[in-house]
Amino acid sequence: MFNSRSRFASLWRWWQQKQVFCLVSVGVAGCTILLRSSGILQTWEWAAFDQLFRLRPSEPLEERILIVAIDEEDIQESGTWPIPDRIIAELIRRLNEAQPRAIGLDIYRDLPVEPGHDLLQETMTQVPHFVGIEKLKDKQGSAINPPVGLTEEAIGFNNIVIDADGRVRRSLFYWHEEGEPHTSFALRLALLYLQQEGIDPQPSEINPKYLQLGNRTFPALQPNDGSYIRTDNRGYQVLVNFRNPDAFEQVTLREVLNGEVSPDRIRDRIIVIGSTAPSLGDFVYVPYSTNPFGSISPLYGIELHANFISYILGAVLDDRAIVKVWPDAIEWLWIFFWSSLAAAIVLRWRSPLHSSLVLFLGITFLLGGTYGAFLWGWWIPVIPPLLALGGTTSILTGYLAYREEELKRSTDFLRSAIDNIPDPIFVKDRDRRWLVLNQSFCNLSGYPLEELLHKTDSDIFSPTEAEIFRQQDEWVFRHQNPQENEEKFTDRHGKTYLTATKRSLHKDAAGNIFLIGVIRDITERKKIEEDLRRTTQELSRSNAELKRTHDRLHHLAYTDSLTGLANRKGFYESFQTFLAWAEAKKRLVGLLYLDLDGFKQVNDSIGHQGGDLLLQAVAERIENCLRDSDRVARLGGDEFTVILPGIKQAEDVEIVARKIATTLSSPFNLNEHRVFITVSIGSSVYPHDGNTEEQLISLADKAMYKVKNQNRAGFSPNETQDGDR
Repeated sequence: MFNSRSRFASLWRWWQQKQVFCLVSVGVAGCTILLRSSGILQTWEWAAFDQLFRLRPSEPLEERILIVAIDEEDIQESGTWPIPDRIIAELIRRLNEAQPRAIGLDIYRDLPVEPGHDLLQETMTQVPHFVGIEKLKDKQGSAINPPVGLTEEAIGFNNIVIDADGRVRRSLFYWHEEGEPHTSFALRLALLYLQQEGIDPQPSEINPKYLQLGNRTFPALQPNDGSYIRTDNRGYQVLVNFRNPDAFEQVTLREVLNGEVSPDRIRDRIIVIGSTAPSLGDFVYVPYSTNPFGSISPLYGIELHANFISYILGAVLDDRAIVKVWPDAIEWLWIFFWSSLAAAIVLRWRSPLHSSLVLFLGITFLLGGTYGAFLWGWWIPVIPPLLALGGTTSILTGYLAYREEELKRSTDFLRSAIDNIPDPIFVKDRDRRWLVLNQSFCNLSGYPLEELLHKTDSDIFSPTEAEIFRQQDEWVFRHQNPQENEEKFTDRHGKTYLTATKRSLHKDAAGNIFLIGVIRDITERKKIEEDLRRTTQELSRSNAELKRTHDRLHHLAYTDSLTGLANRKGFYESFQTFLAWAEAKKRLVGLLYLDLDGFKQVNDSIGHQGGDLLLQAVAERIENCLRDSDRVARLGGDEFTVILPGIKQAEDVEIVARKIATTLSSPFNLNEHRVFITVSIGSSVYPHDGNTEEQLISLADKAMYKVKNQNRAGFSPNETQDGDR
């Protein structure tokens, strides 16, 4: 209970000292979380997320995908847009001859574009692993039907999800329209590729609603994932880990039709066909679209779908990172951490220069850690912690400036108040530096005022004295209670005074805390107390010697000098004590009465010295058989007793007796002799066999003699052997 109160008091004092810093850090963190939850920071966080993509090192070329681009020159050569069906059919046929894994056509063909419409329909249906596109109705426009004649497995929608800032950061895998499921164009092509690797889609082990391909699960986007706030996550959306824009090899339609593209560049790859003509306006903006110089480079639609396909294949086959996010609770803790760190920095480094340097290092660590985590696939918020860091720093820096001004006013007042007081007085700040000193303190220490101000005890006094003063100051700061201590005070010239210093705390309007100490010289008083102490010590030593003599006499009176066990007197006193305890506690007490068989023959055989060694060895073995609470005594000669307090049942006495008898039956090696003995043991149990010590001892003694009569023939002098046998 005392320790709990002490800990609570320490926590309460700590709170009083640091409450402003704690409240500011918690308040700024809370406001930052509210701003984060309101969506105000969403655009900034998206921009920071995009910057992480642009800072990432370039990745190698995506070897599994080839883009067949229809550019402005291709459109001019065909003479019209859309490209006639005959040309598209010829393109697909030539690509199929090179044996790609899949072909995807990202051009709408819901209506005929003569000539060659029938030929295109026939080609699309006969080419294996072909995927055409459809457009589902969405906010951007009405629906566009897929090419006629294709099965459901050969159709994928090309709808995309655009964020509020006009950037694409998400891919849409699945969509349900009027209860019918639809699969995206990119996912269709990726699944065709993966099927040839023996990988089919299946429910995730993590969440049955998530898509799993091989060992990778693609978690569906939640409304508040990453920097998104209550976003529309209908369908099955995932965050995309984009590749850099130059990661995909491109050839043109005319290059394929003119035979300029070797079959090796097509074989075993996913071929995606689409427009890259600026005049068609089929482009979007992604995280890579803005470069460091501020210019904007859009991504063509076919390049976007190539990115979606590559994201799936890379995650499944190359263990390339998928974009992962923290739960809201972890993000809140992250914001609280940086707000608290700012408070700790301002509190620890009061100097603006030092705190700015440490804050710069903290920001560097935040940005570097966020970037490093991004390389491993984690989208960690950076704008909210930066805002919390800056907000907490600004508020607390202003607060400290206010405290410094109040501190100056307080020290001026204290200086004017104490300068004429005859007792030495000092005033210290939280860092134990002298802020104010009166002339009496300067006279006592032997130092002028200008050499003491803003110094600490360690700058003036010896390490031993300075450490004592520091501990006394710290106690008052910690407990916030006045305290008076007696100390040694050595002045500049080496003269040591015995002083009594009373320390207490003072707080000004800004919350600055000062330690005020008043010193009294008690050197003469301590000399008188020392003389009195010496006289008292002499009397104490005399009393201690008397007590030691009494203890020795008591030990001799109650202890057997040969074995160190209790003697007869000690046994009776212990037995009486245990019986009284057993009566009060309603417990059992066992008594064993032991007598060695043939001990006289041992004495006659190896002498009294050997007999003494045997008794000592027997005493040691008996003690090893007992609990710490049991008591063994030697009554005299070869008779021993054992008291067994607090046994659970009467039968336990017999168990201990058998254990002792078995232990003593083992041979004893005494100098050069090997001795065998047996023991006769009688027992009694309180209160079963009697209520008084006389009854119990008498009963145990009689039981022992009964056993001894049975063991008369168990020992003979022939059992004592010398060491050569």
